[in-house]
Amino acid sequence: MSLILLLTQQMSLYMVIVYLVSKTPLFKLFTEAATRLPHKVFIYLIFSSFCIMATYFGEQTNDAIANTRAMGAVLGGLLGGPVTGFLVGLTGGLHRYSMGGFTDLACAISTTLEGLSAGLFSYYLRRIGHQELIYSPLMVCIVTFAAEIMQMLVIVSVAKPFDDAWLLVQQIALPMLLINSVGAALFMSIIRDQKAMYDKMSSVFSTQSLRIAERSVGILSDGFNEESCMQVAQIVKQETQVGAVAITDTEKLLAFCGIGDNHHIVGTPISSKLTQDAIEQDKVMFADGVNMAYSCSISKECQLGSCLVIPLRSDAEVIGTIKLYEPKKKLFLNINRSLGEGLGRLLSNQILYGRFAAQQNLLVQSELKLLQAQVNPHFLFNALNTIAAIIRRDPNTARRLIQNLSQFLRINLKRTTGLVTLADELEHIDSYLTIEKARFIDKLTVNIEIADNLLHYKLPAFTLQPIIENAVKHGTSNMLESGVITVRGEQLADSTLLLSVTDNAGLYKAKTDSEGLGMNIVDKRIQNMFGAQFGIAIDFKTGSYTTISIHLPIMEANI
Repeated sequence: MSLILLLTQQMSLYMVIVYLVSKTPLFKLFTEAATRLPHKVFIYLIFSSFCIMATYFGEQTNDAIANTRAMGAVLGGLLGGPVTGFLVGLTGGLHRYSMGGFTDLACAISTTLEGLSAGLFSYYLRRIGHQELIYSPLMVCIVTFAAEIMQMLVIVSVAKPFDDAWLLVQQIALPMLLINSVGAALFMSIIRDQKAMYDKMSSVFSTQSLRIAERSVGILSDGFNEESCMQVAQIVKQETQVGAVAITDTEKLLAFCGIGDNHHIVGTPISSKLTQDAIEQDKVMFADGVNMAYSCSISKECQLGSCLVIPLRSDAEVIGTIKLYEPKKKLFLNINRSLGEGLGRLLSNQILYGRFAAQQNLLVQSELKLLQAQVNPHFLFNALNTIAAIIRRDPNTARRLIQNLSQFLRINLKRTTGLVTLADELEHIDSYLTIEKARFIDKLTVNIEIADNLLHYKLPAFTLQPIIENAVKHGTSNMLESGVITVRGEQLADSTLLLSVTDNAGLYKAKTDSEGLGMNIVDKRIQNMFGAQFGIAIDFKTGSYTTISIHLPIMEANI
């Protein structure tokens, strides 16, 4: 029992030292999964020191030393791998051998084997993709317990005389098994907690992501090309401070900035197997230069030593990659890896939005052309017939009608899918109605009841004209008596502009397709532009009236 208390005191001293070291930047190296040479040298120095300290502070027992040396050997192997573990164990073992005693050779052999076996187990976990188990205190406890059992077997097998060795093992086995296992687990628990803290620090990097998003928003909306990609790559490089940033499509390099820009030339075909695999497999690829080798496919002199490749997607299709690099002398931090994967999703969404906006624009333009194609033939045919009918009996009126027809068609051809003022829209329908009134002579009356203070408000082009055409074509033109069309406008309390077109025919029939491709397009355009709360509503009473109401947001023209 006394030996357990003495070894516990020794372990507690180590835990205090570990706690103090955990507050320094050096401790962060313990939390990194990828171990480069400087990292391994650090691990070797730290845990070799622990082994030597454990031997010096150990308790003399029957010409041997009960100690916590196994903690240093096992942890060195788990964190540093087989070679580092072997060297830590060898250093601790040789130091123990130099102090003599009938167990000196057995302890030297067992300590070396402890470091090597822990390193081999760590290597195995990394190979099967379960490196997170290295940081599990329970797993560390089990590994250390097994390592100490191995040490006891070596002592019994190697130390002479056997009777003394067996007596020693009976005295030190339980205390050393218990304290070394618990101590190693506590040490790894501190490392795991620090690792969790560093990983949580990645939330701080969400600020970086927001800055990148803010600076890059809209850039890729103009197209996934060399110019836009170079702008984005420079922003990412400035914000993440990685060694280099590259963006590719599925065939060539679109942008590159940072270390190696002298040989990574924009426009050259993709030559990296890592990038090709990321595109073909639609999978994030990471070559840290340690667990997965990385070498530049273009130049042997390239200083880049690790690479993270994130696919960029548009819907379910991979359209390119963004790649983050670090130089050979710098670790690729986990937080940068997480940030890089987040950037991939961010840029993919921006590309997708840009393509969606472009497709929406093409759709709107196509629909508008369809609307114009529908309006022009019908209207032109009727207008020409009307002008032909009156040209001989009233040439002046025919001349004015031709001018109105010319103005109407000119506006149709020049108009885009953008916004126009209500005044411009009324001017457009005035040309249309002038010809329609001449066609129906005194059988069509149109009343415009819109206050002047509403005329500067904006609305999508071709909003009123198709509605009024429907009112004439499917309403008043089918009446024996005079038709009356009233166009009203008002501003509602909820900052909504309400326009309405009412005819006195009352011939609207619900659930028919003949009453308005034009009206359907107008409704769809308004909802696409402003939301589902806006658009067209229909109110009718058969044989009495039909009212088409158009709800729009208040938008004032720049004056």
